[in-house]
Amino acid sequence: MISFLLDVEDLADTRFAISPLQEAMGSLWVLRDPGRYPLHRPWLRSVLGRLDPRDVRLLLALVGESLALPDFLTPRPRSAAPTVEEELATVLRTPPAVVRRDLRVAHAPGPVPAVLRAAIDGGDRHLPGLLETLCALLRRYWDVAFRPFWPQMRLVLEADITYRARQLAGGGARLLFSDLHPNVRWHDGALHIARMSRRHQVAAAGRGLPLMPSLFAYKPVSPMDPGEPPMLAYPSRGIATLWTPAGPEPDAAGALAGLLGAPRARILRVLAEPLTTADLARRFAVTPSAVSQHLRALHAGGLVTRTRDGRHVLYHRSALGDRLVTARPTD
Repeated sequence: MISFLLDVEDLADTRFAISPLQEAMGSLWVLRDPGRYPLHRPWLRSVLGRLDPRDVRLLLALVGESLALPDFLTPRPRSAAPTVEEELATVLRTPPAVVRRDLRVAHAPGPVPAVLRAAIDGGDRHLPGLLETLCALLRRYWDVAFRPFWPQMRLVLEADITYRARQLAGGGARLLFSDLHPNVRWHDGALHIARMSRRHQVAAAGRGLPLMPSLFAYKPVSPMDPGEPPMLAYPSRGIATLWTPAGPEPDAAGALAGLLGAPRARILRVLAEPLTTADLARRFAVTPSAVSQHLRALHAGGLVTRTRDGRHVLYHRSALGDRLVTARPTD
């Protein structure tokens, strides 16, 4: 079990972030053990044939036998939405001793793979070259395996954050943590993550706690080294919808579009989760003003509710809207 000791200031500085590099590194679990990730098979089929086999071998060498990842390749996000270029720049600044330590810890108790061993055993002068090689490798991997899909991936991650933010606002940290994952438990001033390969406590000590939804984490993930500041990646909601192709509309959905018009029907169907105007505009690739017109009409008809969350207004399907979406046409 790993425990994060959080005081009042740390709870106040609990924040959400989306880490592109965390997602890229987490996706290596799919390459390493695809049977564990049936939901990601469409993604894997689409990218595997476009990856250089030499790149795949080096990428897989970064994953330990226990599926551990080196901490330095999943750096703590410095903002709510860093770019992959910003995160790779952080990786390039990793001290040689940390690179060596993290690679050995990730592969323990076994040896570091031969393709990496020469660089880490050859002294500090070889480590900058290894970092440059790994960053170039991850840039190529990102361009092939993530850049074409990142907008739709990010929408799912943002929807999860919207849901979690409402939990935090409505029930505080206790409600937020209780729903992250069955292995996560808040008790007596500490966040406990069970069934981890390592056992230690980390005092946040004013550093706060970044929480990162992940499309590829099948359980909570935290830094391996107890000297690293706390952060936690957790399985995102909505993963099952990510690669589902849009099929023909069922009769009920067609009837709803006939009643409301296709754009408003589509908006009403996705508002099972609270979303902002900007969220909806990104999802449907339209302008926020176009979405606002439809939301005003849906709200006036009592089909959606709206609540303010800080600077944002969240729209959510009302009870009447739920009944309309789930209604079955009769003969």
